[in-house]
Formats: sequence, structure tokens, C-alpha cells
Amino acid sequence: MAGKALYEYGLANNSTLHIYSMHDSKADSENNKYFPSEIFSGYAAAKIKFVLAVAKAGVKADVIILSHINLLLVAWLIKKANPKVQIILMAHGIEIWGKLSPAKKMMLGCCDKIASVSSFTSNKIQEEQGVAKQKCLVLNNCIDPFLERSIARLRDEALAKRYGIQKDDIVLLTLTRLSLRDRYKGYNYIIQALAALLPTHKNIKYILAGKYSESEKLYIDEMIAILKLREHVILTGYVAEEELANHFALADIYIMPSVKEGFGIVFVEAMYYGTPAIAGNVDGSTDALLHGALGLLIEPDNVGAITEAVQKIITNKNDFVPDHDLLMENFGYDAYKRKLEAII
Repeated sequence: MAGKALYEYGLANNSTLHIYSMHDSKADSENNKYFPSEIFSGYAAAKIKFVLAVAKAGVKADVIILSHINLLLVAWLIKKANPKVQIILMAHGIEIWGKLSPAKKMMLGCCDKIASVSSFTSNKIQEEQGVAKQKCLVLNNCIDPFLERSIARLRDEALAKRYGIQKDDIVLLTLTRLSLRDRYKGYNYIIQALAALLPTHKNIKYILAGKYSESEKLYIDEMIAILKLREHVILTGYVAEEELANHFALADIYIMPSVKEGFGIVFVEAMYYGTPAIAGNVDGSTDALLHGALGLLIEPDNVGAITEAVQKIITNKNDFVPDHDLLMENFGYDAYKRKLEAII
């Protein structure tokens, strides 16, 4: 999205944009919808070639935007040669929250602005890295402008049949990788809450979608067996991108009580398709739910709070359908573009 927005900004302001990627190849940009391939250079992990090319171009640039903190070195070198260049770092979340090496923390000082995906991440940078408040700005992720949206929430009957979902079932959905390191997404607490909901909601189902490690599948299977939820929890494995919309439309609630989310674009995508959302209240998910204006925020590791929130939506689902206009006003592509232009 940043590439598309910057390209359009350049056209409107008679500026030239060039995009450099260390890991992608030139072929990766062919036929993409976001910007012309002519302005893209990919170095397919040839790091030295990448650094030399970016350094050469950077000393003549007015603005350099870094997509990740690991690109700080080349920006710091350019700033030494061209002190007038404006360096803007995009910060996503956990990669910049914790302790940084002395060298990386020193190089962070070359950044004129740090654009974070959430206010939570922005506050973390100020608190943990000692970056001045005036340098820290918020640039929330946005809905892909090419994402299609059906006016009605059309249920894909083939998908429902694949998962054994009946017409009257209550469906919860989480989309995430499943592994020990990803358990902070809170799906284990949702499974526990499911057991608490089952006595009053025999028709409740939980679709846990995403690739899983074998060890994590064993952990989940054991929990399901202990709680007697084998008929109520569905592990899908990998879900193709073209099937995501149908998964969101099949769900009554999107739920992911995470504790380490940088932002949580999946919440925004779920709400884009009209699905009520529940998120944790201790990380960047709070931005994605607009601090509670678009969905329910709960204590993420509190099974009772998760159970109560699900029950609340089941009882009054129409009251929790996300406000589409409010969603797009804050997380639509046009809003993203305006914010990025203001930062530049």
C-alpha cells in the first residue's frame, strides 16, 4: 500500500519515486497492481549490491522511507553523506519494542520521523528507545484498495459443508499461524472459553484457520480432547488468500485476544466484511478496533472475559456489526494516503 500511495503522491507533486527491495527480485514486481515495475529494483538477497545501489541513489534523494528497522545502516550512511535528506522509518511492532543493540539504537537517531502502525507501538518506541515524542507518528495499516466487498454477507455453502457448519451454528473464527511462539494470539484461551459456552450453546463452532506446526497441533488436539470439544473446534490448516473473504463471511465473530499485536490488519479485514470483532486490550489491536468504537476489547488472558464478550455478541449480534463508514474513514486506502502524505 505504501508503494501505491507514494507513487500517486509523486505523480501529484511532480516527484520521482524509486523502490528498492533487498530480498525480492525484479520479476516479483511484474504485473503488480500497486505501482509500475519500471520504478522497482529488486536484489534477490544480494545485500552488498543492494546497499551500494541504495547509497548511491540516497545521497541525491530528498526523502528516504525505510520499511524495516534492519535497513537502518544504509540510511545512517546516507545521512552522513547527505545531512539534509529526510529519513522516515516505518515501525511495525515487536521488532522495535524490545532492547536494541547499542549500534542499532545509535543509528535510530538518524531518523527524522518514525511512522508506527499503531499508537501502542509509537508509545513503546518512546518509552523503550527514548525517541522524542515529536518524531513519533502513527500510520495505521489499511484495507487493500483492490479488496472486493460483497454488499451482502453471502455464505459460501461449499465452505460450510467442508467444515461441517450447519445453518444455525454460531461460528467463531481466528486466522493465525499456530505454533508455540504464536500462542500469544490467545487461541488457547478461546478454546477454554468455548468449553464454558457449550452448555448453553450446543451449536457453537470454532474455526482455527492457518498453518500449524505438528507440535502445536498435538497441543491443541490434547486440549480439545480434555475439554470434549472434538465436534466444535476445526483446524483448517493453510487458507488461500482468495478464500479469506468467504471465511470472514462464514463467521459470526472474529476473535483473537492477542498480547503482542503490532496492529492487527486481520481485524480490519474481518470487519470490512461485516464480521463483529473481539480483541485484546493490551497491544496494537486497540488501534484496529478504534479503541472499542468498532468492536469489543477485553483482557486477553481472561477466559471469563472472553466468554462474556462472545455471549454478549451472540445475544445482540446486530448491535456489534462494525460501522462500515467509520471503518473506512479510519482504515480505508484514502485515509492511509492522506496520513502518509502528511508525514512526508
